[in-house]
Amino acid sequence: MMLGLADYVGKNRFPGVILGLSGGIDSAISAAVAVDALGPDRVRCFMLPSPYTSQHSLDDAAECARLLGISCDTVPIEPAMNAFNGALSPIFEGRQADITEENIQSRARGLILMAISNKLGHMLLTTGNKSEMSVGYATLYGDMCGGFSVLKDVYKTLVFELCRWRNAHTPHGSLGPNGPVMPERVITKPPSAELKPNQTDQDSLPPYDELDAILAGLVEGEKSVDALVEAGFDRPTVLRVWRMLDRAEYKRRQAPPGVKITPRAFGRDRRYPITNGFTSLIA
Repeated sequence: MMLGLADYVGKNRFPGVILGLSGGIDSAISAAVAVDALGPDRVRCFMLPSPYTSQHSLDDAAECARLLGISCDTVPIEPAMNAFNGALSPIFEGRQADITEENIQSRARGLILMAISNKLGHMLLTTGNKSEMSVGYATLYGDMCGGFSVLKDVYKTLVFELCRWRNAHTPHGSLGPNGPVMPERVITKPPSAELKPNQTDQDSLPPYDELDAILAGLVEGEKSVDALVEAGFDRPTVLRVWRMLDRAEYKRRQAPPGVKITPRAFGRDRRYPITNGFTSLIA
């Protein structure tokens, strides 16, 4: 990941990178890889809190920046949320709040980060992982904004392992600090997009150890639904994951590039038709 990012940034003549630092595990390891690859003077982070952002997320993001030795500015997105909600209120009148309002938050962050990227000339690093991109747990023109993704081919369970490893080791050739690069709480707390009160990823996704095992079977193993059920996985869960994987193909076509880590990376090694007739054959 360090090699891929350093080559991409250097050979495309970017002065450095920026990224949104949320206090979550994905942005924490992405920031660490960026600092290890480029050095702290070429990495700049931004916290973009909403009314739903917890204090521990703000504290954890600030501590990540401190440990990495990078600057981290705060740009609250509530004014942008209010502006969008006000502009759309005549059209949305009488309709309940739903995922639309959650996506507005993500897109407000994407717009702000892209504006900073344009103004400063630094490339925006996106922080989504392979588990999220597999099942479409990402927002087009929101958290998918960016020029490169170091986690594009890294499942969430491997993200946890990488964070534990980086806190205990310094990679060979690293330009970053020795010692821990993130608070332990970043690794141990339940992952959450924090787009509504008390939200966790597992509200809408299977547990990551189960999800990633099924995805690895479907993607890297090219196994059928029946084969995974025979291997001991719950059939309704496998079907649900398969359907999410299939439906998210159109998002993956619009995702930024990233380094290949696994035997089968999206975009490079696995491309399925966005529109097809075979979905109905899986029951």
